[in-house]
Amino acid sequence: MFTTKKKIQKDKDAEPTEFEETVAQALFDLENTNQELKSDLKDLYINQAIQMDVSGNRKAIVVYVPYRLRKAYRKIHSRLVRELEKKFSGKDVVLIATRRIVRPPKKGSAVQRPRSRTLTAVHDAMLEDVVYPAEIVGKRVRYRLDGSKIIKVIFLDPKERNNTEYKLESFSGVYRKLTGKDVVFDYPITDA
Repeated sequence: MFTTKKKIQKDKDAEPTEFEETVAQALFDLENTNQELKSDLKDLYINQAIQMDVSGNRKAIVVYVPYRLRKAYRKIHSRLVRELEKKFSGKDVVLIATRRIVRPPKKGSAVQRPRSRTLTAVHDAMLEDVVYPAEIVGKRVRYRLDGSKIIKVIFLDPKERNNTEYKLESFSGVYRKLTGKDVVFDYPITDA
């Protein structure tokens, strides 16, 4: 039990849930058994893990990683996600960096809020994290006739089509649960 404690560090010394401990245990097992991931996983840990129902009978595991460790996680992203999906069979794994949204400053305040802490910037960065191995090539915002519903249509890089095509439903479900915004993923039509 003590060994998995170093794989999950929560804010304000909160106790991890049972599910978070199972994800931390999976990371610890990967570090000890997988030789190609051993050195990369040595100093990495997670902040939080959530299991959510995406659509129908599909489930997704959202793993929050510290913002300053996101580059280290991106180096091993595809191998780590593949191994975690083997451990949690039938569930899609999504790695997201922990970001904080800061409210707008009050009138008359001299304090400026960083652009990276605005709601829009955090949601855009979260979208890039959700689809990570694929890059976002283009975005379109569609307004429906009733004016209230906004649907974003995103075009992903076709190079990663084999790795991400079966997860598109999970990606849109996870993003909807986290931000409340609907998103539709697609690949650009290429003339072959």
